[in-house]
Amino acid sequence: MSRPASHRPEPLGGICHKDYDQRARLTQAEKRALSVLSKAWTRFNDVRVPLMRLVKPLEDALEVIGASPNHSRAAMTHMLRECRRLGKAYWAWSQADWLDVLGNSSRRFASRLEVVVGQCVRLDVVAIAYVQGWYRDILSLGRFRREPLAMRVFGEVCVREAIEAVLSTAVSLGFSGGMTLRSTVCEALLINQSPRLQELTASVLSAARELRPLGQRSTYHQLGRILAALGFLEAPLPIASARSGFVRENLAQGVGDEWASWVERWAKTSTRESTQDVRFHLYKVGRWLNQTHPHITSPGDWDRALAAEYVSAINKMRVGEFTVRRAKLRRAGQPLLPRAKQAEFVAIRTFFTDCQEWEWIPRRFDPARSLRAPRAVRLACGPEPRVIADDVWARLMWAGLNLTPQDLPTAGNSDKQKYPYPIEYVRGVALVWLFAGLRSDEIARLRVGCVRWQAVDAAEPVCLLDVPVNKTGSAMTKPVDSPVGRAIEAWESVRLPHPPSTDRKTGEQVNLLFSHRGRPLFRQYINDSLIPILCRKGNLPSQDVRGPITSHRARATIASQLFNARQPMSLSDLQQWLGHASPTSTQHYVAVTPTKLARSFRDAGYFERNVRAIDVLIDRDAVRSKNDEPWRYYDLGHGLCSYDFFDQCPHRMACARCDFYLPKKSTQAQLLESKRNLLRVIQEIPLTENERAAVDGDLEALEQLQAKLKTMPPPHKPPEA
Repeated sequence: MSRPASHRPEPLGGICHKDYDQRARLTQAEKRALSVLSKAWTRFNDVRVPLMRLVKPLEDALEVIGASPNHSRAAMTHMLRECRRLGKAYWAWSQADWLDVLGNSSRRFASRLEVVVGQCVRLDVVAIAYVQGWYRDILSLGRFRREPLAMRVFGEVCVREAIEAVLSTAVSLGFSGGMTLRSTVCEALLINQSPRLQELTASVLSAARELRPLGQRSTYHQLGRILAALGFLEAPLPIASARSGFVRENLAQGVGDEWASWVERWAKTSTRESTQDVRFHLYKVGRWLNQTHPHITSPGDWDRALAAEYVSAINKMRVGEFTVRRAKLRRAGQPLLPRAKQAEFVAIRTFFTDCQEWEWIPRRFDPARSLRAPRAVRLACGPEPRVIADDVWARLMWAGLNLTPQDLPTAGNSDKQKYPYPIEYVRGVALVWLFAGLRSDEIARLRVGCVRWQAVDAAEPVCLLDVPVNKTGSAMTKPVDSPVGRAIEAWESVRLPHPPSTDRKTGEQVNLLFSHRGRPLFRQYINDSLIPILCRKGNLPSQDVRGPITSHRARATIASQLFNARQPMSLSDLQQWLGHASPTSTQHYVAVTPTKLARSFRDAGYFERNVRAIDVLIDRDAVRSKNDEPWRYYDLGHGLCSYDFFDQCPHRMACARCDFYLPKKSTQAQLLESKRNLLRVIQEIPLTENERAAVDGDLEALEQLQAKLKTMPPPHKPPEA
């Protein structure tokens, strides 16, 4: 089927289709002339007159593109022969016919010719079809040189101006500006059917990028950055997802239509950062409903009993249940881990809370209570900082401080493109990650000029880092180690000027610190690129006993080291330094080391507080005499006590009225202490609660103890026989 004339694009170069005879059928004279031409293509001049209806549009198009006479004759001959083969004039060719004539590759086009011709002939044929508006789907034509075609159809001057504007901006942004970018510019102009860069839109570029092979999509992203810098686009193109469309197309598989519509309505309304994660879990709920309660299709149908049933289902759920399998699951069939269960509870609780708050459904139950995780799950999800071991962290810090260009992965063949990122860029990101204790999102959103120095007394100036708005608080300023400030200033000194970028959290137009080639720091750069570089440099594995070394584990490691230092930061100070809104959040990042715990326990003096050592004098002469005379005396400081059960005596804090008490001022006590044959030992006496208070200096407790002892008789010596 031929495309209706009303649907064909307008021709270029001032050509008007109304001036042509657009009949689809070939006349008998045209058929005879085409038969002659098919036998001898050199007889073109002999058949030109009977074929004038077909030749005139071709000559007009060739005049627009400025084709050479030799190439133009070959191009026209080829198209006329194709008219004979297809049995109709090119006005009636369908898009499939045109693709067959032009070929989906240069090899396919050449195979249709009886004589060997250069690629310029194919470009002229494609240019004729493009200028006349007959066929403009250039991406279907395979690999060919885009720049010569663009110059043919738009004019050499216009195309060169567009290319120069893009390349000059590309160099200022740090791009190489090679042949690939030139070809992409021309391809985009041809797809948009206009030589004007300012007429390119984000939708056109995004659609073209999706049709290109994976290895060529990055150039479209570069072009989007450049056009945004030129002011032709409001914002650069978003980064294309590397995932296939499987998840998007099959996410609703096994879910009722009404439940899916509720999920999508919630996702479009919610402003939470975790919306997409919650959405994934809600589709999982939909599959569970479809299998267990197919008659329940709306959140308004839920009651407390169904909520309790789903809580039980989550508690028994296994990996891979009620999900769309995208790949082989490592723990398929095993019970969900506690944190995975908690994520399910948070998702369904969030959904019902929002639906009730927005008055979409009646309040038939309290989500906070009815969809709360069981106590065992909550306890298993308590604070468990995944701290990196001190020796491993020390080697990572050494690697970051000693990074060289040779440690970076290479890309490309030219010296200019040997390293994807400058060493100052990589070192700056590395030291911020190793020393500043920031989230990866905060690192990516740091602004130019975020470092300043503040003099403190006569010591070295303190480096202050301005941190943008984060997920739990407003912008803040925090002190960091001086290597961080020096690394950032080193990167700023070589950073090329970049157009402002949109802060993805605040929507402001800001100059992001870590921008290179018009692109901000990729959020996964630290995990996917930087950490492997540091691990290779430090000869370390990429994971330890607690799992892979990730960006966020650095926060827990730094927080724990600051909390366990010999002069530690308090929990309150650490909370402010980390940017937490609550000290409870900080506790999830702090792991108390055994060394700090032992030091704190020792300083608390638990044993010494509950046990007091007392000198014991043993009169060995009295022991040898084997008489009933006292031989063991407890030295009380102000006197001696000969009561054998002194450690159990309630009056040991007030001994003046006791028969076993011997004041030191007495002659007997002085004679006893002057004995040479006297053994001094130490005995530890456990103290009661009242005695501990008295020893600690509590006068009120001492008076209460004395009042209590007045009612208790002291021990008495047995009467002498």
